[in-house]
Amino acid sequence: MPHNDRTPLAHRIHTHLFSALLFITLAMFSAFSHAAEEKPVAGDQQKASYAALADILQDDKARAELIMHLREAARAEPAAANAETKMNEPQAEQLSLIDQLVDTTQQTASGIMKRVQELKNTINSGPQHHFNAARFFPALGYFLLTVAVTFAFFHLIRRLIGPLYLRLGRWGNHARMKETHWYKLPASIIGAFAVDLGILLLTVAAGNLFAQYVNGGSPLIARLQALFLSAFAVIEFFKAVLRLIFSPSFGYLRPFPLADVTARYWNTRLAWVSGLIGYALMVGVPVVATQINYTTAAVVNFVVMLALTIYASWLILHNRRTIHHEFNQLAERSMAFFSVILRALGHVWHLLAVSYFVVLFFLSQFDFAGSLRFMMAATIKSLVIIGLGALISGLLSRWISRRITLPDDVNRRYPLLQKRINSYIPAGLKIIRVLVVLSVTLSLLDAWQIFNLNKWFMTETGEKVISSLGHMLFILCFAIVAWTLLASVIEHRLAQELSNGARPSARERTLLTLFRNVLAIVICTITIMIMLSQVGLNIAPLLAGAGALGLAVSFGAQTLVKDVITGIFIQFENGMNTGEYVTVMGISGTVERMTIRSIGLRDIYGVYHIVPYSSITTLSNYEREFGVYRASYNVSRDEDVDAANAVLREAVEALKQDENIKPLLLGEPTYQGVVGLGDQFFTLRVLVRTKALEQWTVQYALDRLVKNHFAKAGIEMPRQAVQIYKDEAGAGASEAFPLVGPER
Repeated sequence: MPHNDRTPLAHRIHTHLFSALLFITLAMFSAFSHAAEEKPVAGDQQKASYAALADILQDDKARAELIMHLREAARAEPAAANAETKMNEPQAEQLSLIDQLVDTTQQTASGIMKRVQELKNTINSGPQHHFNAARFFPALGYFLLTVAVTFAFFHLIRRLIGPLYLRLGRWGNHARMKETHWYKLPASIIGAFAVDLGILLLTVAAGNLFAQYVNGGSPLIARLQALFLSAFAVIEFFKAVLRLIFSPSFGYLRPFPLADVTARYWNTRLAWVSGLIGYALMVGVPVVATQINYTTAAVVNFVVMLALTIYASWLILHNRRTIHHEFNQLAERSMAFFSVILRALGHVWHLLAVSYFVVLFFLSQFDFAGSLRFMMAATIKSLVIIGLGALISGLLSRWISRRITLPDDVNRRYPLLQKRINSYIPAGLKIIRVLVVLSVTLSLLDAWQIFNLNKWFMTETGEKVISSLGHMLFILCFAIVAWTLLASVIEHRLAQELSNGARPSARERTLLTLFRNVLAIVICTITIMIMLSQVGLNIAPLLAGAGALGLAVSFGAQTLVKDVITGIFIQFENGMNTGEYVTVMGISGTVERMTIRSIGLRDIYGVYHIVPYSSITTLSNYEREFGVYRASYNVSRDEDVDAANAVLREAVEALKQDENIKPLLLGEPTYQGVVGLGDQFFTLRVLVRTKALEQWTVQYALDRLVKNHFAKAGIEMPRQAVQIYKDEAGAGASEAFPLVGPER
């Protein structure tokens, strides 16, 4: 550690000495270049330079200044280089997704050209081995023995474990048939795949143990055995994935509804194709390249891969319509979200499959074994990504179709809470499902090295996009939760009963309803503004423009402004509230709805009227404190006034004794006596004060009682009469005939 601490100091000392020597050398070179012409002068200058340097080194202050100057000169170039690097770094980090895809394409093309040139140089100048039969055939024997023992052990273990697969399949299928414990079938499928992987690991371990002791003591045979075992592990893992998908021998463990014949058909052919390609590229071609020459290996690789690519393309195109039909049938049995994807995939699956083998063919010409490892790794990653994405999307789709049911007491206290939750949760799950699809797409591009997702996350653009997206989702969730809580509290207040059993007053209900509407507008506006700021938009000009626009609108929409202001004053004066019976503009009805610019009235015929506040010049409210029924009755002029008045009092007393009407009366009735005198009748009047909106109920009851009491007392209502004059024998005589008309 002490040595390391002194190392930088020693390095600086050597640097300063080297700089001083360089200065002296330059001075000497300059002096020697002019020695032929000015030898005395050059000698004097050289002496002066030595003397000046000696003085500088002797003086502590001058020596410190020289050291500082040399250090600053040493830092100048690295600092400039770092500044230039920092100036260029943001430009690299600001690359968009499209720019990165273009760069990736260009790098891939240049890499392909480079690999082509390297392959050409390797074929032309690679080591050319001479075929040695005495060494090759014994090695081949040990190699084939290792292959035979490994495959025999692998298939023997699989046959012995067969009953376990059967029990796992029956366990999962039994749960699926009873539609209980939905997790058992996926658990049985994953369990079977884990057993497959365990058998594979056990076989590879046994093969390595066999190769360690049975190799004839030859390093060449050991390398060939290790080469085969590594290829066996990769290829059989891919075949295990195929068995996971198709499960040809155990239909209960098949995750997709495929027929047994179809599953066996595709599993067999894909297993053979993958096995031939894998062992050819990872074992056969490398052996030829090391034991014979690279040219022969390249030819063998080209012929084998071309034949397998042609066969795979023919197999895909031959079954194009069949698989398309299978995709359509699977789409009909799937949820709507997956149905669209499956139908689209049914139209293009053959193009994707053919492209897969064509790409593998071209990559295999540049790298024998590495291309297959890359393709298999990318394929397995793609299958895992698609499987996880399908699983998550399937769960989200199931949850989207479900509805949440709250307890009855919660629904009673918060009437609209359940409806809001069942509208918010599906929308939020759909947004999450879109994000899952986007994540799956980017992950697939990253798996095939088309787009470097991790690198993009580390760039400023990636960090900004992820941060903005997270902030927007948080703000949206916070706004929804805040609105739900506040609106639920308001609705709870509107729906609850007070301690005396009464509901909140009409004014309170009106103000709470208006406050809820204003709160919704405010929360939506603030949320939109904050989300726009997170996107990167500058909302300051937007707010200024909104103010100017509002001013322009206020001039152009004066009626709207007048509606709002008039409505504010009506609420301030408590002119009317929701649920009250009013008359405005000659329209009588119940106030059903009040907004910031108008009211909604429902008249007795069920017609709904919208009346702007600015149109209200006179407002009649029937529900302020009390109501009055002014009862006027016409009695025939021939009747006694006092008797008629006494009968009217009896009818009013009977009204006061009615148990149904008595709670509606306020105070004592006021008898005004005779208030009108006509040719055929006189009018009696009584005023009855009632609760608000109950005057009509009292009217119906009192009119009935007055009619019955007048009839019982023999008091007649006025009748209309006409005079008929006769010009015959009784000329000049007249007779009055009563003409019965409608009672008044």
